[in-house]
Amino acid sequence: MSEINLPDTQTVVKTARTYAVDLIERIIWTFLGAAGAVALAAGPADMLTVSFWEGVGTAGLAAVVTLVKGIAARLIGPKNSASTAPSV
Repeated sequence: MSEINLPDTQTVVKTARTYAVDLIERIIWTFLGAAGAVALAAGPADMLTVSFWEGVGTAGLAAVVTLVKGIAARLIGPKNSASTAPSV
């Protein structure tokens, strides 16, 4: 029989923790970016109803926030992660 090589327990726990930290951070940043985009679109644009292009613009603003955050994270954090959390 061939031997099955599995990672040790510490590696699995660290990977799960790293994933959770990264996921929580991305959820928070996406929420903040989308909330800011909607506030900007609803204020100056006075959007009571959303047309297709207003919706695309709002989503684009949220995407730009995520892109800028990811680039900034690469500049100030680990080079192989879009996370700004120091433990990732």
